[in-house]
Amino acid sequence: MAQASASYHHGDLRAACLRAARELLEEDGGAALSVRAVARRAGVSPTAPYRHYPDRESLVSALAAEGYRELAGYLAAAHPSPETVDDLAAIAVAYVRFAIEHPAMFRVMFAEPCDPNDAERVAATAAITEYVVDIVRRAFPGAESAEALATAVWAFVHGLAFLHLDGKLDASTPELVSEQVGSAVRALFSASPVTSQSAAAQTPRTAPA
Repeated sequence: MAQASASYHHGDLRAACLRAARELLEEDGGAALSVRAVARRAGVSPTAPYRHYPDRESLVSALAAEGYRELAGYLAAAHPSPETVDDLAAIAVAYVRFAIEHPAMFRVMFAEPCDPNDAERVAATAAITEYVVDIVRRAFPGAESAEALATAVWAFVHGLAFLHLDGKLDASTPELVSEQVGSAVRALFSASPVTSQSAAAQTPRTAPA
């Protein structure tokens, strides 16, 4: 694998460090990430990366922001203008497939401590959130709260992603993943809720003693 230091001579230390961090992440997972390890991989002095990444959390935040942007592009490629439950299922499949194809990055994005005030990460996260809310508004125009429903949809699909990542659901083939996730989303939104009133109406009354 080409070393990040090969491109450092262009003068972009920040990009070289981020590229080195991505290489380490993909090779050995999040445990390999440290500012000093990035410096070694980038071929710079041990203190050089601290100009841009003062600690591990800031480095993880930059990686997470990159991951969120990649995820947004991945989802947009799955369906250009989702409007139906089937379209939503296709987006959900893409989300889970991204997690399976980029497990270390996905865990950095959602399971690693990071800087909550990092502007780049906050902006990238907000863009994903707005994207999900927009999908829900179009797929469920009568929803009482698109924001609340978007949170529920995201949580549901996110749970499916980690169930596949952690081996609780079979991820042996892309086709199987697509079938499992698509079926789960369609089943969730095709289910007819039973309200308390309708349930009460169906409950036989006991004759008074």
